Amino acid sequence: MNAAPEPAGDWLEVSTSDGPMRVYRVRPADPVSPPAAVLVLQEAFGVNEHVQDVTRRVAAEGYLALAPELFHRTGGGTVDYADRDTAMGLIDAISPDQIDTDVVALLEHVLDAENIPVQRCAVVGFCFGGRAAITAATSTLGLGATVAFYGPGVVAGPHAVLDRVENISGPVLVLVGDQDPTIPAEHRDALRAAADEAGVDLRIRVFPGAGHAFHCDARPAMYHEEAAREAWQLTTSFLAETIGKGRP
Repeated sequence: MNAAPEPAGDWLEVSTSDGPMRVYRVRPADPVSPPAAVLVLQEAFGVNEHVQDVTRRVAAEGYLALAPELFHRTGGGTVDYADRDTAMGLIDAISPDQIDTDVVALLEHVLDAENIPVQRCAVVGFCFGGRAAITAATSTLGLGATVAFYGPGVVAGPHAVLDRVENISGPVLVLVGDQDPTIPAEHRDALRAAADEAGVDLRIRVFPGAGHAFHCDARPAMYHEEAAREAWQLTTSFLAETIGKGRP
């Protein structure tokens, strides 16, 4: 028997209050029931081939998967992995409020075009997108679930949102390597303490020997196969437990 073909993606344009935003979309061949959607939030390098591949992996789990170009205000597109200065400039140029604007616009599109309510939606983000995922979760949107792969800057810095943790509704899964200098243990502890105080279901998994961007198999120097495999298994189980409930 031949393996099922990988879901194919397409591009659409979603209107935001700050202009149009391109979104890479992949429909599932075998959707969960009732339907659910996952927003895949990019690394600092844009919605590149790797992010598109991850979006297809999400769709293969039965979810409508959408990866918005969060850098649309500064031209969109992608950045080479070696061009860290440009990537950091793009990160610095987008505020928590602008992230909220983009996620709200996409959630409204999902509701209007797909009839999927926010409670059946999750965000899964990587690096900058991990921070963006937690930012979105803390903005009273009512998301069903949040997964943050190694998202720095949540606890301290110009884009920190620790003071908004009490607004989180659905469960949150944080995945980080113990060798990641951008998310030290004291930041993890502070996030956990804030979540405990607010009564938020926050789960943190720390992977021994893994550094930053350990899930990105497009960057061999950063990739940690064992941690990446376990983190993805945890992610798919978490999504199934939260927004994937009811799949036949």
